[in-house]
Amino acid sequence: MPLKVYNTLTRKKELFEPIEPGVVRMYVCGPTVYADAHIGHAMSAIVFDVIRRYLEYKGYKVIHVMNFTDVDDKIINKARETGQDPFELAGRYIEKFLQQMDALNVKRPTVMPRVSGTIDEIIAMIQELIAKGYAYEVNGNVFFRVRRDKDYGKLSRRKLDESLRGEREKFAEELKEDPLDFALWKAQKTPDEPAWESPWGLGRPGWHIECSAMVRKHLGPTIDIHGGGNDLIFPHHENEIAQSESCNDAPLAKYWLHNGMVQLSGEKMSKSLGNMVTIDEFLAQHDADVFRLLVMGSHYRKPLVYDEQVVPQAEKALQRLLSALRPSHGQLTEGPEAEALLEAARLAKKRFEEAMDDDFNTAAALGHIFDLVKAINTARDAGVGGEPFAQAQATLKELTGVLGLRLQPKEAQQSDAAPFIDLLVEVRSALRKARQWELADMIRDRLAELGVILEDTRDGTTWSWKR
Repeated sequence: MPLKVYNTLTRKKELFEPIEPGVVRMYVCGPTVYADAHIGHAMSAIVFDVIRRYLEYKGYKVIHVMNFTDVDDKIINKARETGQDPFELAGRYIEKFLQQMDALNVKRPTVMPRVSGTIDEIIAMIQELIAKGYAYEVNGNVFFRVRRDKDYGKLSRRKLDESLRGEREKFAEELKEDPLDFALWKAQKTPDEPAWESPWGLGRPGWHIECSAMVRKHLGPTIDIHGGGNDLIFPHHENEIAQSESCNDAPLAKYWLHNGMVQLSGEKMSKSLGNMVTIDEFLAQHDADVFRLLVMGSHYRKPLVYDEQVVPQAEKALQRLLSALRPSHGQLTEGPEAEALLEAARLAKKRFEEAMDDDFNTAAALGHIFDLVKAINTARDAGVGGEPFAQAQATLKELTGVLGLRLQPKEAQQSDAAPFIDLLVEVRSALRKARQWELADMIRDRLAELGVILEDTRDGTTWSWKR
């Protein structure tokens, strides 16, 4: 069955055919790094990680680019509030985000550009837009002429004068030719905000032009997949299309894929609303596989409702998967029971692929995996062992691996972590002897967040896992 994907641009499922046979160029909008990432960020990262893994499973080479927005009003304001350098602040959150993605078993993108490292390309793109009449400069600011782009609104299906009037960009409206125009370059307002030299004076990029420049720099004028949360469809992705296609005279992306939002109490979860569950908070209490199962239990385009009921359900689902990895001591390697198990494995793989080929339907794919789990456990009880049993378990590991599940019993994870915990405890003891209490306490607190409890005694420090 050929792969079909739902294209937000056309509002229908389409046969997936990359521009270059065998190669997929995929750009996914990454986080603005000014605060701890929440499980909404984790959901989007996992969705596109699974998409990438399945494309690779099908034999494609995937060039995956995800950006970090490290130049932004929110970062500048947070740096002012805390008295930090904005780039050091952003850098720390980037490193923390990457560690969290590692913990969630999200494969690192092929390229991870930052806005601050793309300024020359951004300026060059703005100059091209000005030369073509799509942009204009006023008092050191540069704006994009929205009405000049004849098909503006084709992604979000919004009409200019009706739908956009209430959602126009408010930045420097008094300087614009038209209230709907949006900023490509912002003149520096205060000496303490980051700024770069440009043909229009000291300033910094607008939000949307950053991604347009990074796409073109790392993947070219037209890519196969552009992804992100559905909250980015307008204005961010709409404006990306306007800039890139006006500049490059070519489509920005062949397929636009958007994931739904995480909802708490019926509301979209966001930093601005303050209704967050951070990634650290979740992982302190639950296995990373539990969150992956939460995400994959519904279609990626739908909202993920997060409440008290869904997490225990995912915990039970993980235990069911782990149950199928227990060894068999049976001796049956032939006969109807063994044949039934091999047929169940074959069918599970076939139906798994059919589900994933239908716009990455992970919920249906998981259903077929659980059919295999039931068959494995039934075969074990019937005395099946040896090669048929090993083959069925290998199929299970292969399919769950495509979904990024590690399927490690907690005891195994804790055993793997023990040498690193011992090292941290040793470092903390040395810091305490050197009277560097703040650093020592930081290690203790971070270990506690990860479920490790330290106890200081006369004979030294011991540690144990939180019960």
